[in-house]
Parts: sequence; structure tokens; C-alpha cells
Amino acid sequence: MRRHHLAIAAAAAVVLIGIALYAMRAQTVHESAERPAALAKLLPVDKPQRIPAAPFLDARGQRLSLASFNGRYVLLNLWATWCAPCVRELPALAKLQHAVPALTVIAVSEGRENAADTERFLKAHGAGTLRVYLDPDHAFLAALGAFGLPLSVLMDKKGMEQAKAIGPAEWDDPEAIAYLRWITAEKAS
Repeated sequence: MRRHHLAIAAAAAVVLIGIALYAMRAQTVHESAERPAALAKLLPVDKPQRIPAAPFLDARGQRLSLASFNGRYVLLNLWATWCAPCVRELPALAKLQHAVPALTVIAVSEGRENAADTERFLKAHGAGTLRVYLDPDHAFLAALGAFGLPLSVLMDKKGMEQAKAIGPAEWDDPEAIAYLRWITAEKAS
């Protein structure tokens, strides 16, 4: 009789441990503020600050500034057609834009291509859903003191820089998407 009770207790313990491990896994993937390995290069800034003003252009040649995106979470990504790591991460940025609607991806081309050429390039490389933004004068490179591409900056709704990634990141990784959803949902107010 005692063996029967011990077997039931052991089975119950295994089930409870399994439930606890599953809950811990679910929390780290979906509800945690812990940055996933896919975003290892996305490092928090020590002191959030506003990115220096740098004008850039949309596909119609209209001048924009980051201030026009205040009130939204923004992932600013500087890239160029000649930058192989940049080109490889463009489809991931397009998927991220679709997967996290509360995050606006602003992928700014630092090349010399015009809007039509940039749009064709994005489509040809699986990122046709990204809007065309251009920085023909390299104002962002100068303002951010960038020395390499790709460069991504995560900004909060007030336009303050929260984190920066120098080099490519796995933006479409499920854990990265879950993390950025958490950021944009938890800090929405």
C-alpha cells in the first residue's frame, strides 16, 4: 500500500515540476524583460537621450525628421545596398514590422540610390513591405557618430534612444519578436 502512495506522490511531483518548468519557459519567452540571445547586439544605453536631429527623405522626396514619429516606438535602422550584413537583415526587419505593429521600423538607406532604385532593391531582397527612406547626405551617420553599418537604434514613444545595435541582429527570431512585443506593450503608457 505504501508503494502505491509513493508512486502516486512521485507521479504528482513529476507533473508539478513539468508544469513549473513549462511556466518558467513561457515566462522567459513571452513575458520577460530579459533580452534574448537573438538580440545580443541590442545593448541598452546608459542614459537615454534624444537622437540628434537629422533630416531624411521619404520615397516622394519629402523631408522628415524622427520627431514626426513621436508617440510611437521606433526601430531606426541604417543600411546600404553595398553592405552585405545590412542586406541579409532587411527581410528580418520587414517581418518584424509585420509581427510587431506597435513598433515602426524606419530602415534608412545610406547609399546613393534614388527612391525608385531603393524600392526595387527592397522588393528584390524580400523586404518590399518596408517603406523607402533615404539619407543622401549621410546626416544620420554624422549625427550618430556611426562608423559601421548596419546600425539600429530602438527609441521609445518620446523619441528617446533606449538601445543600440551595431551590426546585424536576428530581428525575426521568435524570441526577439516576443521581447519587442513585450517592450512595446508593457511600456505603452
